[in-house]
Amino acid sequence: MAERIVPFPDSLVKYNNPELVTKQDEKAPLAGADKKSPRPKTAPLTADAKRETEEVLNSILPPREWEEEGQLWRQRVSTTPATRLDVVNLQESLDMKLLQRQARETGICPIRRELYAQCFDELIRQVTVNCTERGLLLLRIRDEMKMTVEAYQSLYTSSVAFGMRKALQSEQGKYDLQEDIEKLKEEKLELEHQLAELKQKSEQNERRAAEIREAEERKHNEEVTFLKKTNQQLKIQLEGIIAPKK
Repeated sequence: MAERIVPFPDSLVKYNNPELVTKQDEKAPLAGADKKSPRPKTAPLTADAKRETEEVLNSILPPREWEEEGQLWRQRVSTTPATRLDVVNLQESLDMKLLQRQARETGICPIRRELYAQCFDELIRQVTVNCTERGLLLLRIRDEMKMTVEAYQSLYTSSVAFGMRKALQSEQGKYDLQEDIEKLKEEKLELEHQLAELKQKSEQNERRAAEIREAEERKHNEEVTFLKKTNQQLKIQLEGIIAPKK
């Protein structure tokens, strides 16, 4: 038994009932399976116009295929024209799915984007059934919007990568600066130690110089005192020698 593939989840795009694919179907060109769908009597379609519409729809919204129990199943988009009630139901289904899947109302939300994309595809399907040219124009708009979003995603990815590189560079620069700070702190401590040693030596030299100056001043004072005493004695002796002559 072949591997069982789970069918696609429920979509806002209206599809026909799944059909079993046979070898003849695989060789045959894509054609709509919604043959029993009623067409408006006011705007009947010829076989060629219907076939062209089905081919355009299948090119815009390719059929979904999956394998189940060894059999290949295919599900094409519906070619039934949409009524006003279908549009109202589409809006209600969109709102209900947004609530069920808890899509965010603001900001970037992949769920909300997916549901709105499905809704836009369903609108393209409805418009294409009534007017092929208008549907192709909407397809062009859809593809342009996708390209714009992908461009913004690429820009965002590149900007994030650039930001990460800058962040790593800043971290590396921060690490280098921290190393420089540690080195400068060590140099500062070493200089402070040298400054303390120089201050201690300077204080010792000042004390030694003060002691030497005090010793020299004391010696000078002693010499001055000795010389004064000697001078006084000599003066007395001189006066003693001079006094008898008078």
